[in-house]
Amino acid sequence: MRVTTLIENRPSTEDPRLAFEWGLSLHIAVNGRSLLFDTGASGSFASNAERLSADLASVDAAVLSHHHYDHGGGLRRFFEINSDAAVHLGAAPEGSCAAKLFGIVRKYAGLDRAILTDHAGRFRTVTRPAEILPGVFLFPHVPGTHPTPAGNRHLYLRSGHTYTPDSFTHEIVMAIQEDGKLVVFTGCSHSGVLNMVDTVARELGGLPVKAVVGGFHLVSVPPFNVMADRKRDVEDLARSLLRYPVERAYTGHCTGKKAFGVLKGVMGDRLAQMRTGTRFEV
Repeated sequence: MRVTTLIENRPSTEDPRLAFEWGLSLHIAVNGRSLLFDTGASGSFASNAERLSADLASVDAAVLSHHHYDHGGGLRRFFEINSDAAVHLGAAPEGSCAAKLFGIVRKYAGLDRAILTDHAGRFRTVTRPAEILPGVFLFPHVPGTHPTPAGNRHLYLRSGHTYTPDSFTHEIVMAIQEDGKLVVFTGCSHSGVLNMVDTVARELGGLPVKAVVGGFHLVSVPPFNVMADRKRDVEDLARSLLRYPVERAYTGHCTGKKAFGVLKGVMGDRLAQMRTGTRFEV
């Protein structure tokens, strides 16, 4: 399995011409198929894909991890390039996704509403576990006993003038089975990365987890480098990932630089950082 980071918060260390932004998009090649996991905040992921030789026109299926703009902002550009692949996503939340920063600044954080209407036939709502391609599984409604990220406290659903905490029932986790092992893709892990790994392990019979790939949402207020969770909680998270065992983790985006450093201190070479343009074999 080959994963190419089409866009991420941090610039490429190898090609300064690649765009970067607050968002995430991954191209995944596995078993002769290709997948797009999220589309970043704009169409810039597609320009990067061309430079990185990731053919978006031939993508067999796309997955949207949750209904936030920084993961689905490039959908319109994707539809311009790819005329066939369905986009799989969780059920729409009951209200508009919003962020409240510093208690007073309110920002719409959801998807472009028009694109959901303009391209309604391209979307497939996932309401129960589904295998969308051979060995590619999606799981909505991630339950669990582990804590969810403290940074979720800034994220809401707005209905009229009422703001309620977002429970992230619109978030899904993707798992790809290859050679008897699993690779788990988390998007932002608003449901808690440990809960997501638990869900995959339970649904797929306890197969070993080769890798976890995605953001862990340990940052407080994007894009500032402040951890939402306590240092010891982030260290406990790292130890839990090692105990599962997760052979390796690749993270970035909403994990944040400071939290990444704490995780790295515990996980060592079993943790790698994603940047725009990063390619890796899993």
